[in-house]
Amino acid sequence: MNQKVIGIDLGSRTTKIILLEEKCILRSEIFETGHDPLPPILAILKQYPAIPIMATGYGRHLLAEQFAARRVTEIKACALGAAFLFPQCRTVLDVGGQDCKVVSLDDTGRVLDFEMNDRCAAGTGKFLEVMAQTFEMELESFIRMAGETSSHISINSMCTVFAESEVVSLITSGKPRNEIARGLHVSVAKRLAAMLLKFPAEDEILFVGGGAKNDCLYSLLQTSLGRKIIRPENPQLVVALGAALLLNSER
Repeated sequence: MNQKVIGIDLGSRTTKIILLEEKCILRSEIFETGHDPLPPILAILKQYPAIPIMATGYGRHLLAEQFAARRVTEIKACALGAAFLFPQCRTVLDVGGQDCKVVSLDDTGRVLDFEMNDRCAAGTGKFLEVMAQTFEMELESFIRMAGETSSHISINSMCTVFAESEVVSLITSGKPRNEIARGLHVSVAKRLAAMLLKFPAEDEILFVGGGAKNDCLYSLLQTSLGRKIIRPENPQLVVALGAALLLNSER
């Protein structure tokens, strides 16, 4: 009997696909969502006809319509993926392109509580992407620059529009660019730390999503919280993995 299942996390910035068989990952894909994510998704799914799909992320309803996929919320999928990879973890921080969330879970991967910010870019990957563009730099270079100094210039606004204006003023006034970049990361870290402090402080934190690839943000969070923060090898795949695991468990 074919036990293969597919989990798809169609996010605002990137799309993640996992092919799972008996809890073993056979294939994984990550690509930019773009304006029309359906063609690349269809190209992959054509290689695996008749395999059931569980969809999550912002585009889960679109996938349900196009591919008769089942749906699960990002919160539940995130918790299941986290619990599978790190059974001892009880708190998950997920920083994506358009939202950030903290999920508290029990030892079975069941969601106990969560907090989500999806109405403001502050604390998300989008905020830092816009700031990198303001510096006329690629995001990776912007992150590296922020990590090159231990000093930072405080940014007063977390609103993307006002923060961008503030950054432009700081740059034109001749302030050190690396200190401005680090100040922006400090602002994001403070926002995320404030969310995390609302949850139990005795356990370690699993950091997932595209934001977990940001080494400067990761370092600042560890220093700010004084708690162990762990990152999976592929932090962007955790939610897609959770979606696939849920479907696998129901077959």
